[in-house]
Amino acid sequence: MTGHRRLPRPAAALTGVLLLAFSPALTGCAEDAAPALSAEHAFIPEPVDTRMAGGFLTIRNSGGADDTLTAVTSDLAATVELHETVDDRMRPVESFPVPAGGTLDLRRGGHHLMLLDLTHKPLPGDRISLELHFEESDPITLDVPVEAATYRGK
Repeated sequence: MTGHRRLPRPAAALTGVLLLAFSPALTGCAEDAAPALSAEHAFIPEPVDTRMAGGFLTIRNSGGADDTLTAVTSDLAATVELHETVDDRMRPVESFPVPAGGTLDLRRGGHHLMLLDLTHKPLPGDRISLELHFEESDPITLDVPVEAATYRGK
């Protein structure tokens, strides 16, 4: 031997396993550690007047890290609030979590958007722009259809 010391076979094998387990480049952890968001099934039911409207959609996170919906803006409303329903009462909240590998469902009777002080009363068939803002991810802009007041979504 010329100065190199060989590890016994079990130790050498274990070293290789540890390198594989903790190497982000080899396991793909670096790529999966970010949120990957998309939105679907968005709609706004026709409101009664220009005071307020509800907004509903699903946000999917196929990434490996959590994110948080922090705000929503719209050209239809002066303000868009994030609301939750607890004991049949709506209340505003600061944000909603969007878990890694999971969804955030904004639905009637649960988490939802409240568009306040509308610029006009939208009618079924109209399309409204919503921009979703997140803690980590870039904003998502949606072109949301206005549906009949009784529409329940998908």
